[in-house]
Amino acid sequence: MIELDLQCASTGAAPALTDLQHWCELALRQRSGDSELTIRLVDEEEGRELNRTWRQKDYATNVLSFPADVPDEMLEIPLLGDLVICVPVVEREAAEQGKALTAHWAHLVIHGCLHLLGYDHIDDDEAEEMEDLERQLLAELGHPDPYAEESPASGTCKDS
Repeated sequence: MIELDLQCASTGAAPALTDLQHWCELALRQRSGDSELTIRLVDEEEGRELNRTWRQKDYATNVLSFPADVPDEMLEIPLLGDLVICVPVVEREAAEQGKALTAHWAHLVIHGCLHLLGYDHIDDDEAEEMEDLERQLLAELGHPDPYAEESPASGTCKDS
């Protein structure tokens, strides 16, 4: 079971809690046992501040992942970590890339959850494994390949 804590610190429109929960469950189904995570929805000012503080990049990005660095046995709850999603960036990217907003939201939630599980896209092999899993999970939802018409130099997801 996934316990999702949703924090809304954005004035923008966001998906329903049930959709966010469903996308998290899909991405995290390979994890045995319960998991607790927080999704914080932010505007560009907070997104930029967090990205600058934690990644030394001075812009708001779509999703930031903060895995919990505490062994499960030290907690009474199975804390997985936090996702911070910048609502205006998600909306802008979907429009610029000609993607359905719901599909882009699903992609970014799944992408962030995979980071919480330890997936990454720093090197090509890891990126290919992560992107293949994202494609598979999004296809299960009926969404198209998020990387299909993307040039190699213009990555959709900027988190790491």
